[in-house]
Amino acid sequence: MKLRPTAGPAPVRPQGPPPELSVRDVTVRFAGLTALDAVSFTVAPGSVHALIGPNGAGKSTCFNVLSGLYRPASGQVRLGDAALTGLAPHRIAALGVARTFQNIVTTEGTVADNLMLGRHVLSKAGFAATALRLPAVSREQRAHLDRAREIAELTGLGGHFDTPVGLLSYGDRKRVELARALCLEPRVLLLDEPVAGMNGAERARTAETVDAVRAELGLSVVLVEHDMGLVMRLADEVTVLDFGRRIAHGSPDEIRRHPDVLRAYLGTPGEDPA
Repeated sequence: MKLRPTAGPAPVRPQGPPPELSVRDVTVRFAGLTALDAVSFTVAPGSVHALIGPNGAGKSTCFNVLSGLYRPASGQVRLGDAALTGLAPHRIAALGVARTFQNIVTTEGTVADNLMLGRHVLSKAGFAATALRLPAVSREQRAHLDRAREIAELTGLGGHFDTPVGLLSYGDRKRVELARALCLEPRVLLLDEPVAGMNGAERARTAETVDAVRAELGLSVVLVEHDMGLVMRLADEVTVLDFGRRIAHGSPDEIRRHPDVLRAYLGTPGEDPA
């Protein structure tokens, strides 16, 4: 029986700027309904790019395209030279795109257990080698566990590493979702409403965590969020969707004063609500 090699430390993606994420003319239709209509935007390497809009604007549909859950009717998504359009989610993850979800995915197991799930795609060990518990497999698992602990520390979960997730506060459980995505060693992180349901203190702490993660890991972040305070604080660029169309793009200061954005959110032109 031939076993796959397993020696060496836990994989960490190469350092340096992440590739540019490019979305070009992406259209998604469901039974005649156009959920995204030729949407385009570019996420600059190492930036935080916010995707905002009213409910039903197409933000979640766009995230589902970026992560491979939906295949567009037309258009293309590229990460550097790699075409992501039409790839399965696990292949997109392997290329360096990780995602969190609006809702907490699981509360089973400890924080360590959940973060190790995120390391699974990076494991070199084959099934037979793992079943036989070969020494190289044990070394690799220890390296993955050490890396998971580092990510827990970075996201403020170091003191809860061996704590059952079900015993954590809501804010900390949401942070486990973020840490698990980071355990994939992504170059681009898709954050889907990371502070939804949090109180003010938890929102502020999560904003600080996202800032720290970007600075420490040098990755790009695509952010869907209804909390405009968080968006204005974190984002370098903002793309605004309404009824599946892109209606504005620019810096946070430009977006907060854009007349089409004010109409989309307030239903009428007017002064900056901030």
